[in-house]
Amino acid sequence: MERQITNWRSLGGHVGAGGKKVRDDLLFRCGQLYNLTPFQNEQLQDKYQIKRVFDFRGQDERKQFPDFLWSGLDYVVIDVLKDAQVNQASVETIISGSYSAEEDMLTTYEELVMEKSAQTGYRQFLLTLINDPTPTAFHCFAGKDRTGVAAALILKTLGVSDEEIYADYLETIPARKQENQEILDYLQDHLTSAQLDEVAVALTVKKAYLERYFATIKRNFGDFDNYLMHGLNLPADFKDKMRQIYLV
Repeated sequence: MERQITNWRSLGGHVGAGGKKVRDDLLFRCGQLYNLTPFQNEQLQDKYQIKRVFDFRGQDERKQFPDFLWSGLDYVVIDVLKDAQVNQASVETIISGSYSAEEDMLTTYEELVMEKSAQTGYRQFLLTLINDPTPTAFHCFAGKDRTGVAAALILKTLGVSDEEIYADYLETIPARKQENQEILDYLQDHLTSAQLDEVAVALTVKKAYLERYFATIKRNFGDFDNYLMHGLNLPADFKDKMRQIYLV
């Protein structure tokens, strides 16, 4: 059986506002598109007809693990954690194993609300989705934190229930099981058992992380709609346009 792209899934099928469902042919989330197999390349171009890729990674990540690109692809780089003091979601920080993973990941989710690079970055991302809808994949390193927030933003805007939003977010746990184990196996001879435990925490997701993200929105902006308008500076008709395009 051919190996699928890491942490790949469509946002389609979730029930949104008015009982309508999210289209299954336009929005896809995943991990980095590095070192893909011919089968995976074919999936991107032919099966899913991907025309645009958003890459939320930092410069060092992109240089070390460059995406697979092809002719005609609109490749958009948005480093949403550029302004963060330390990018806790980067592969380099994760494999260093030299920090308190859970606390630092919680901090990262606050930064994904409050840092200017996150606000301007997610604004650019979301505006592109309404101004030029096309089959789109978006990713970071693991496809779990920066990407998880992007997916949650879309689904929340489309009126998907919190229960379904968290369910989509937590699908990363089984979706990354094989890749995470390969990373841990590789690091086994280089880190202590305590460091490996921290890396294992950093490579996965917890419901508490996304809960911290939404709690940070509530604490600083009052509610999600206010965050869209005043945190991300999106137009008043943004939500309506998203629902017109992506719900059927």
